Amino acid sequence: MKGLNHSWVVVALALVFNPYANAQQGTAKMKNSAKQAPVVVFVCEHGSAKSVVAAAHFNHLARERNLKLRAISRGTIPDEEIAPNAAKGLQADGLAVGREKPEKLSKADVGRAVRVVAFCQLPEAYLSVASVEQWDDIPPVSEDYSKARDRIVERIRHLLDGLQSAK
Repeated sequence: MKGLNHSWVVVALALVFNPYANAQQGTAKMKNSAKQAPVVVFVCEHGSAKSVVAAAHFNHLARERNLKLRAISRGTIPDEEIAPNAAKGLQADGLAVGREKPEKLSKADVGRAVRVVAFCQLPEAYLSVASVEQWDDIPPVSEDYSKARDRIVERIRHLLDGLQSAK
């Protein structure tokens, strides 16, 4: 250690052996990689059922295909919590809900998206920011989770095929 400044050695060792610093660096790397992944936005009126189910299944299927895509769910008039049928159904499917409280759709969400899929009519202000794909043929999650999920997954598979071939 001849010629080395001992204070730099102490700082370097502290960083290497400090689990908090390492965790912070890992979290920052994960956030940066998540920011870089192209985003698909799923939107339903309350942001608590169809869009949540779609985002969870999209993320699962994209990972299975090793695609660097991710989905988020949003609502035009968000509920206070995720719909119980959606949460129970996703849990039974072995998928995480992702977040506990639905978020309101923003122009920034739409502007950065590679695709916007809406289960409801979006306000005019969003339609000028990006093209929106309407999925009006999905039954309510509250009435039959399995039926809604199966239809959503079928549509997601077609969406992923299109996004994959567009690369």
